[in-house]
Amino acid sequence: MARAFLIVLDSVGIGGAPDADRFFNGDLPDTGANTVAHIAQACAAGRAQEGRDGTLHVPNLASLGLWSAVKLASGEDLGLKTTDIVGRWGAATELSKGKDTPSGHWELAGLPVPWDWHYFPDTEPCFPDDLVARVCAAAGTDGILGNCHAPGTAIIDREGAAHMQSGWPICYTSADSVFQIAAHEETFGLQRLLDLCEALAPELHAMKVGRVIARPFVGDAGGGFTRTVNRHDFAIVPPEPVLTNWVQDAGGHVYGVGKISDIFSMQGIDSSFKGSDATLMAHMHELLETAQDHSLIFSNFVEFDSLYGHRRDVSGYARALEWFDTELGHILRKLRSDDLLIITADHGNDPTWPGTDHTRERVPFLVAGCGAGTIGQIGFCDVAASIAHYLGVPSQGPGRTFLG
Repeated sequence: MARAFLIVLDSVGIGGAPDADRFFNGDLPDTGANTVAHIAQACAAGRAQEGRDGTLHVPNLASLGLWSAVKLASGEDLGLKTTDIVGRWGAATELSKGKDTPSGHWELAGLPVPWDWHYFPDTEPCFPDDLVARVCAAAGTDGILGNCHAPGTAIIDREGAAHMQSGWPICYTSADSVFQIAAHEETFGLQRLLDLCEALAPELHAMKVGRVIARPFVGDAGGGFTRTVNRHDFAIVPPEPVLTNWVQDAGGHVYGVGKISDIFSMQGIDSSFKGSDATLMAHMHELLETAQDHSLIFSNFVEFDSLYGHRRDVSGYARALEWFDTELGHILRKLRSDDLLIITADHGNDPTWPGTDHTRERVPFLVAGCGAGTIGQIGFCDVAASIAHYLGVPSQGPGRTFLG
């Protein structure tokens, strides 16, 4: 029986969102942001040479229609044409009023976000006094560090030594609807950090803050600090059933690879796999051999976003795309004749763009396992409807299948 593999390349946008002018990095609207196109242009111009060389080399993504999808989404013709496109391709547009992980993934799973998220102001301090008091009470400390908008690596570099000395948790946020707590795995304790975030999550969720994120790190002031793979997202539970529930309720097995189980608060998830992107890719190759019939393998590869997009590292982002493309070649060779593979994204994070936040973009929709040719412009919810149709599962969302 059929299996469906849904791979989300976190932040790999392709420009052209019709409402980009209503989303900002600082005071600059996201109009014109284009993650993939701008990386490709930087590579072609010799501006992305760290650890790599030459034009962006992604032949397997190109064979599924990536460059055609970029042109469809944004009108950007990069001159990187592929004559032998063997997959189906299109561009997907999001309806939800966010350019963040939950908004993108919920809608890809068939549920546009039915409310406005709560965002903390870009001031310092940025958290209300009563929230700070509740954090201190839950942590058993006299105060917190941070209390501002900040990139995750920058805030631990700035506050890591003070954190180790005082024991105070480092609390920060971003342009997303998040409340993040960074703490040292050894001096503060990993389990203590996870317990703290879990205790605070219900109240923050009631405020419509999308995620409370535990951000553990190790190291010291002399040698530097490094975030670990033990991150955990405590996310709001989707208020209605989504694709994972639809498949599970119909008797199918749902595998969550990466932060999928966190994003959906384990709703509809039977098996969960965590780790670095390299570790997750190893799990993907294993699941190609072992995943049950009538199953959904829902994956998120986050390091495009977390390591390269937010840090505005164009060379690193290009290397990550080329790494994935090489692995994709192996995946395509391992697919069974009755497997469906969809590659897409949840938002953009243009590493050439000013600021450090996500960018509002359309995303690619690349498909192997159902012929070749254009699908055209679709909505995020159409991804869930299409997978449900392929697996013979009733779709409960507003999307339409491109397979019907």
